[in-house]
Amino acid sequence: MGLFRRQPTQEPTPIDGVDCLYLDLDGVVYQGPDAIPHAVDSIRSTGVRSIYLTNNASRTDAEVAAHLSSFGLDVQPDDVVTSPQAAMRLLAEHLGPGDPVLVVGGAGIVVEVEARGWQVVRTAAEQPKAVVQGFHPSVGWKELAEASFALQAGRTGSGIPWIATNGDWTIPVAGGIAPGNGTLVSAVHTAVGRLAEFAGKPERHMYDVATERFGAQTPAMVGDRLDTDILGARRAGIRSIMVLTGIDRGASLIGADESMRPDHVLEDLRGLTQPIAPLRETLETSTGDTYFEVGAAAVRRSGIDITLVRAGARPVDTIRAACAAVWTADRPVLGLRIADELLAL
Repeated sequence: MGLFRRQPTQEPTPIDGVDCLYLDLDGVVYQGPDAIPHAVDSIRSTGVRSIYLTNNASRTDAEVAAHLSSFGLDVQPDDVVTSPQAAMRLLAEHLGPGDPVLVVGGAGIVVEVEARGWQVVRTAAEQPKAVVQGFHPSVGWKELAEASFALQAGRTGSGIPWIATNGDWTIPVAGGIAPGNGTLVSAVHTAVGRLAEFAGKPERHMYDVATERFGAQTPAMVGDRLDTDILGARRAGIRSIMVLTGIDRGASLIGADESMRPDHVLEDLRGLTQPIAPLRETLETSTGDTYFEVGAAAVRRSGIDITLVRAGARPVDTIRAACAAVWTADRPVLGLRIADELLAL
C-alpha cells in the first residue's frame, strides 16, 4: 500500500506533515466488539497510511486485521503491530533454535513463538528457557502459578528471562473497564519477588518494530492512555495525539506528568482532520491573573488557584484550556488548587 499525503489546508490540523498514523485499538478504534462512533470514517478520511499498534496480546495480527476489516477498514495482518511481536525481539536475545518457552496467554503469543521455531510449553516441569506473559481472558490461577514455579526455579538455576507483553493495569471491554495484563503480571511478581521486562507500550520496542517495518519518517501516535500510548510516543520522539474515547479523560490530562503530556487532545478521531482550535492566553495586569481560552471555554489561573470561568461548547475545549493553565504554571500540579468542576471533566 502506498503512502498518501494530505493536501495542505489553510488552518493546521493535528496530522499535518504526518506520513503514517500509529493507532492504538482498545478505546481508540473499538471497544469490545464494536467500533467507536466516528472512528472508521475518520480513519478513512485522513489520507494517511494507518498502522495499528496494540498492547492486547490475546489475538494474532490476522485476527485483529479481520476484526478491523469487519468495520470496512482496509487492513492486512502486516498493518498490525502487536506486543507479542515486540516481545519476540526481546526473547531472541536469550533463546536458541527450538528452545522451550512457557507461554501465559493465548494465540497472540503462541503464533509468534511458533513462527520463530521455539517450542510452546505450559508447565514449569517442561523446563522452559523463558517465560512470556500476555493478556488473554482465559488466563487464571493455574497459568499464573506455572509461571511462578518456572521463574522461582530459574532464580536458583539459569535465571530464565521473563518477558511481559505489556503492563496495562486495565483494559476497556464492552462491559466496562477490566483488569489488564499489568494486574496479572503483578500477581506473579508478588509470588516470585522479581520484575518482568516489558515489550509493549510505553517501551520503545513496538514503535521500533513499526518504524522498521514501514519506514515512516514523521509518524504520529494516536492513543487513549497517557501511561502507555502518550508516554511511549514521547520516549520514541514522535508526535502524540490523545483521544478522549477510552481510558484517560479530563482529570488525568490536567494532572498529567510532563512526560505524558500529548501534543494534541481530541474529543474523538474526527479531530484528526479538523482545524486545531487556537489557544489564547491573556494576562490581566491589574490582578496578575492569567486567562486561558479555547473556543468559548475560559479557565483562570490566579496564584495557585485554577478555576473555571466559562465552559466551552465542547468538553475538549475546556479540558485544553485547563491543561494549559496547569501545564504552564510555575509549580507542580500538586502545588495548585484545581476547581472540582475541572477535575470532573
